[in-house]
Amino acid sequence: METNFWCILTLVRAPAELTELFRQRGLKVTPQRQRIFQVLAGNRVHPTAESVYATVRAELPTISLKTVYQILNELVALGEILQLDLGTGASRFDPNVSQHHHLVCVACGKVCDLYANYGDLQVPPEQQQGFTVRSAEVVFRGLCDQCNKKKEERAPHA
Repeated sequence: METNFWCILTLVRAPAELTELFRQRGLKVTPQRQRIFQVLAGNRVHPTAESVYATVRAELPTISLKTVYQILNELVALGEILQLDLGTGASRFDPNVSQHHHLVCVACGKVCDLYANYGDLQVPPEQQQGFTVRSAEVVFRGLCDQCNKKKEERAPHA
Protein backbone atom coordinates (compact mmCIF):
# COMPACT_ATOMS: atom_id res chain seq x y z
CA MET A 1 0.00 0.00 0.00
CA GLU A 2 1.42 3.35 -1.01
CA THR A 3 1.08 6.18 1.48
CA ASN A 4 1.55 9.84 0.82
CA PHE A 5 2.00 12.03 3.86
CA TRP A 6 3.20 15.47 4.77
CA CYS A 7 2.88 17.94 7.59
CA ILE A 8 1.04 21.07 6.56
CA LEU A 9 -0.87 23.87 8.18
CA THR A 10 -4.59 24.28 7.66
CA LEU A 11 -5.79 27.55 9.12
CA VAL A 12 -8.63 27.91 11.55
CA ARG A 13 -11.16 30.52 10.58
CA ALA A 14 -9.80 34.03 10.84
CA PRO A 15 -10.48 35.80 14.16
CA ALA A 16 -12.95 38.12 12.42
CA GLU A 17 -14.90 35.12 11.09
CA LEU A 18 -15.05 33.52 14.54
CA THR A 19 -16.18 36.85 15.99
CA GLU A 20 -19.00 36.99 13.45
CA LEU A 21 -19.93 33.34 14.11
CA PHE A 22 -20.22 34.04 17.85
CA ARG A 23 -22.39 37.09 17.17
CA GLN A 24 -24.65 35.07 14.86
CA ARG A 25 -25.06 32.46 17.61
CA GLY A 26 -25.97 35.15 20.15
CA LEU A 27 -22.74 34.74 22.11
CA LYS A 28 -21.00 37.79 23.52
CA VAL A 29 -17.81 38.83 21.81
CA THR A 30 -15.44 39.62 24.67
CA PRO A 31 -11.78 40.67 24.60
CA GLN A 32 -10.96 37.24 26.09
CA ARG A 33 -12.71 35.43 23.25
CA GLN A 34 -11.14 37.63 20.61
CA ARG A 35 -7.66 37.09 22.03
CA ILE A 36 -8.15 33.31 22.09
CA PHE A 37 -9.35 33.45 18.48
CA GLN A 38 -6.09 35.24 17.62
CA VAL A 39 -3.96 32.68 19.49
CA LEU A 40 -5.60 29.80 17.60
CA ALA A 41 -5.35 31.41 14.15
CA GLY A 42 -2.59 29.61 12.29
CA ASN A 43 -1.57 27.67 15.39
CA ARG A 44 0.43 24.58 14.43
CA VAL A 45 1.35 23.21 17.87
CA HIS A 46 -1.99 21.75 19.00
CA PRO A 47 -1.90 23.81 22.21
CA THR A 48 -3.18 22.73 25.60
CA ALA A 49 -5.68 24.94 27.42
CA GLU A 50 -2.85 25.80 29.83
CA SER A 51 -0.58 27.04 27.03
CA VAL A 52 -3.42 29.12 25.52
CA TYR A 53 -4.05 30.50 29.02
CA ALA A 54 -0.39 31.44 29.49
CA THR A 55 -0.30 33.23 26.12
CA VAL A 56 -3.55 35.13 26.66
CA ARG A 57 -2.75 35.96 30.29
CA ALA A 58 0.36 37.86 29.17
CA GLU A 59 -2.00 40.48 27.65
CA LEU A 60 -5.10 39.94 29.77
CA PRO A 61 -3.81 39.20 33.28
CA THR A 62 -7.29 38.89 34.80
CA ILE A 63 -8.40 36.01 32.56
CA SER A 64 -8.95 32.71 34.35
CA LEU A 65 -8.07 29.21 33.22
CA LYS A 66 -11.76 28.36 33.61
CA THR A 67 -12.65 31.07 31.07
CA VAL A 68 -10.08 29.69 28.61
CA TYR A 69 -11.52 26.18 28.97
CA GLN A 70 -15.04 27.55 28.52
CA ILE A 71 -14.15 29.37 25.30
CA LEU A 72 -12.21 26.39 23.91
CA ASN A 73 -15.15 24.10 24.71
CA GLU A 74 -17.54 26.52 22.97
CA LEU A 75 -15.32 26.37 19.88
CA VAL A 76 -15.30 22.56 20.05
CA ALA A 77 -19.12 22.51 20.37
CA LEU A 78 -19.38 24.79 17.32
CA GLY A 79 -17.10 22.44 15.34
CA GLU A 80 -14.45 25.13 14.90
CA ILE A 81 -11.65 23.24 16.69
CA LEU A 82 -11.04 19.64 17.74
CA GLN A 83 -10.27 18.46 21.25
CA LEU A 84 -7.70 15.66 21.12
CA ASP A 85 -6.44 13.15 23.64
CA LEU A 86 -3.16 12.00 22.12
CA GLY A 87 -1.68 10.53 25.26
CA THR A 88 0.55 13.54 25.96
CA GLY A 89 -0.86 14.11 29.45
CA ALA A 90 -3.31 16.90 28.59
CA SER A 91 -6.06 17.54 26.07
CA ARG A 92 -4.80 19.31 22.99
CA PHE A 93 -6.84 21.65 20.82
CA ASP A 94 -6.51 21.49 17.05
CA PRO A 95 -7.69 24.37 14.85
CA ASN A 96 -7.47 22.03 11.85
CA VAL A 97 -10.89 20.36 11.64
CA SER A 98 -10.28 18.63 8.31
CA GLN A 99 -9.89 14.83 8.29
CA HIS A 100 -6.26 14.06 9.16
CA HIS A 101 -3.97 12.01 11.35
CA HIS A 102 -1.22 12.96 13.83
CA LEU A 103 2.45 12.42 14.51
CA VAL A 104 3.32 12.58 18.23
CA CYS A 105 6.85 12.83 19.61
CA VAL A 106 7.20 10.51 22.61
CA ALA A 107 10.09 12.59 23.99
CA CYS A 108 8.88 16.21 23.87
CA GLY A 109 5.15 15.85 23.12
CA LYS A 110 5.26 17.76 19.81
CA VAL A 111 2.20 17.07 17.66
CA CYS A 112 2.09 17.49 13.90
CA ASP A 113 -0.82 17.11 11.51
CA LEU A 114 -0.36 14.28 9.05
CA TYR A 115 -2.24 13.81 5.83
CA ALA A 116 -1.95 10.24 4.62
CA ASN A 117 -4.08 8.28 2.23
CA TYR A 118 -4.80 4.83 3.64
CA GLY A 119 -7.76 4.17 1.43
CA ASP A 120 -11.01 3.48 3.20
CA LEU A 121 -9.91 3.10 6.85
CA GLN A 122 -12.85 1.53 8.66
CA VAL A 123 -13.61 -0.92 11.44
CA PRO A 124 -15.07 -4.10 9.92
CA PRO A 125 -18.78 -4.35 10.83
CA GLU A 126 -18.26 -7.62 12.73
CA GLN A 127 -15.74 -5.86 15.02
CA GLN A 128 -17.75 -2.73 15.82
CA GLN A 129 -19.25 -4.27 18.99
CA GLY A 130 -22.39 -2.18 18.80
CA PHE A 131 -20.59 1.10 18.01
CA THR A 132 -21.51 3.31 15.10
CA VAL A 133 -18.11 4.46 13.89
CA ARG A 134 -18.14 8.07 12.64
CA SER A 135 -14.47 8.63 11.95
CA ALA A 136 -11.06 7.01 12.21
CA GLU A 137 -7.72 8.53 13.11
CA VAL A 138 -4.24 7.08 13.12
CA VAL A 139 -1.68 8.36 15.63
CA PHE A 140 1.97 7.67 14.90
CA ARG A 141 4.38 7.88 17.83
CA GLY A 142 8.11 8.33 17.54
CA LEU A 143 10.79 10.99 17.76
CA CYS A 144 10.54 14.38 16.06
CA ASP A 145 13.48 15.76 14.11
CA GLN A 146 14.76 17.83 17.04
CA CYS A 147 14.61 14.93 19.51
CA ASN A 148 16.29 12.66 16.96
CA LYS A 149 19.13 15.20 16.66
CA LYS A 150 19.49 15.39 20.45
CA LYS A 151 19.59 11.60 20.64
CA GLU A 152 22.31 11.47 17.98
CA GLU A 153 24.35 14.14 19.78
CA ARG A 154 24.21 12.16 23.04
CA ALA A 155 25.11 8.85 21.40
CA PRO A 156 28.79 7.86 21.66
CA HIS A 157 30.62 8.20 18.39
CA ALA A 158 32.03 4.99 16.99
